[in-house]
Amino acid sequence: MTSASPVPAGAAPLDLKRISAISLDLDDTLWPIWPTIERAEAVLHQWLLREAPKTATLLMTPGILRELREATAKERSDLAHDLSALRRESIRTALVRAGEDPALAEPAFDAFFAERQRVTLYDDALPALKWLSERYPLVAISNGNADIHKTGVGRWFRTAFNARAFGSGKPHAPIFRAAAASVGLLPKDVLHVGDDAELDVVGALNAGMQAAWLVRDERPWVHGARPQLIVPNLHALCMALGG
Repeated sequence: MTSASPVPAGAAPLDLKRISAISLDLDDTLWPIWPTIERAEAVLHQWLLREAPKTATLLMTPGILRELREATAKERSDLAHDLSALRRESIRTALVRAGEDPALAEPAFDAFFAERQRVTLYDDALPALKWLSERYPLVAISNGNADIHKTGVGRWFRTAFNARAFGSGKPHAPIFRAAAASVGLLPKDVLHVGDDAELDVVGALNAGMQAAWLVRDERPWVHGARPQLIVPNLHALCMALGG
């Protein structure tokens, strides 16, 4: 399927004349996130095998990594918007539990983070970014810790916002409003595009934006507020915008 899906029942149709800028999610919108994370975790494990072998062994215990993440998220709820800090603290907790130097958490995270930026773009991403950026100012909005420049897509964006630097993330309205303001617009003038129904679509609609749901697989819409557009890929988005 390459064309846009029909507007969901109850949704207002997409108002093309209102769109003066486009904001885009990153993870699972421009590239698949889980293969990226799996590669980064493999690099982290190799680093730990060399520098903190007891911790590496501990993390091979089934279920221990999830346990450490959940414990860290619970203990450091103040870091809920900062995935980098949560990852770093999880590594630190593992080092302490294994009886190794917690100061190794910093260089260990650096190894993970460098690999996390080596993304493999969806085939439609670069052609779409080129086409969109020639017609609209583009703004990145992400709850993740990808860097638009390190991932190789920075040239297409005017500005970028992530939850860690901003202090809060999607679906809360402030980050959407700030993204619009960064290109001199109100939220109503911006179309937000993302794969997460709640974080991207519901969040953008509540902030006053129009929203396009990018759903590369078959998933039903189960939320109340509905997107103005549903597309299976970024090529279909460009087509819907007049490409």
